[in-house]
Amino acid sequence: MGDTKSPPDGRRRAAAGGAVVSSAIGIAALLIGLGPEFIRLLASAPLLALAVFALWYALTRTGWRRSAGAALGVAALIGIVIVAALGDRTSFVLAVAGVALLVVAAALGRWALGRDVRTLKAEPTAGAPVPPALRPVLLINPRSGGGKAERVGLVGACIQRDIEPVVLSPGDELRELALGAIERGADVIGMAGGDGSQAIVASVAAARDVGMVVVPAGTRNHLALDLGLDRNDLIGALEAFGAAVERRIDLGEVNGRVFVNNVSLGLYASIVRSPEYRDAKIDTTLATLPSVLGPGSAPFDLSFVGPDGTRHDGADVVQVSNNPYGRTPLIASRPRLDTDRLGVITLEIDDDRGAARFLSALAEGHPERYTGYAAWTPATFEVYSSTAVDVGLDGESLAIEPPLSFSIHHEALRVRLPLHAIGESPARNAMMPRSAARAVWDVARGKHGVSE
Repeated sequence: MGDTKSPPDGRRRAAAGGAVVSSAIGIAALLIGLGPEFIRLLASAPLLALAVFALWYALTRTGWRRSAGAALGVAALIGIVIVAALGDRTSFVLAVAGVALLVVAAALGRWALGRDVRTLKAEPTAGAPVPPALRPVLLINPRSGGGKAERVGLVGACIQRDIEPVVLSPGDELRELALGAIERGADVIGMAGGDGSQAIVASVAAARDVGMVVVPAGTRNHLALDLGLDRNDLIGALEAFGAAVERRIDLGEVNGRVFVNNVSLGLYASIVRSPEYRDAKIDTTLATLPSVLGPGSAPFDLSFVGPDGTRHDGADVVQVSNNPYGRTPLIASRPRLDTDRLGVITLEIDDDRGAARFLSALAEGHPERYTGYAAWTPATFEVYSSTAVDVGLDGESLAIEPPLSFSIHHEALRVRLPLHAIGESPARNAMMPRSAARAVWDVARGKHGVSE
């Protein structure tokens, strides 16, 4: 994919023109509607700050303090709604219309630039063409994603396509099953499960230089997202066993364990290690936060050297990813999986006010403005501790003896993708607003558009 060589057709020019007109009218409507409400907007700012602080206070406290913080936060949110509702009806209608027109403009702009899902799927998927597998095998974790594989009839779909399904039973060792499948002659091996299962099979496939197929049968399926697969189409993912395209991607490693997505230490690891987490993620998170971030809680025993060479002792979050995440904070995906670099993010929160400042910076899309936040992309990274470190490795809870030594293996894994896959992560497909506006304007004028 890349820049189109021929001028955009009439329909895309019309869509781009519609996006330009809708944007102009939408912005004008917002300015007219919100103009008289400027004082009310100023009044909402301290209420929003109060809501953020109070809700964070509630999350990190127990008993009556949690109840009081939650009540204050809800009251602040209600106050924001009341302030907004004090405006006259015409201003409100104009503001709503402005937002609606901007949404329409965004949809038209994506289609004009060829960035809508239908167009992206119609484009050739990037990668080297490969023939159908001769001895395909798919390992299936029936418990992943709350039984997603069984709900879609994945085993039956494999049999129809002459793919050997291997369903995990309690007590089975996934690594041994993957090795056994390759020793029986599998030339392409797949995994239907979450990122933790994908990492185990990926380590075997990489070691044996066998192509791998990712079937997104887990809960979040970050690897599938960043490969540009449709996470809701398990059956469609099986087409990668047929005529497909192949790419080589990096694999992360920590103390001999492979990870395809990330390894989290500190806050997240403390949450996922709870036995109740898998069945009640939100409730367990709310119950765990006060003990790890509330008053009197000790900092995590995590030491590392930052990007400027300074040693840091104690951190609330340390996350190491297989390739760095994109710079668009609201799109939690990686633009590429072959940069040969780790992505490291660390967060140190000193007190409640610090937490509120970080949340404010995050809400503005600039977490780097908070002094306790750092992000960089080393080739190797180490974390030290005086005891075994609880980690969340691709969502799986483990304890690893220190020091934790992270590294990256460049293009270690051969991944096969269906010909119909988008083949790009949301972070890579995203454009900054300024670039997108310029590209849409060019298409409206009949110049070369962008199709990625």
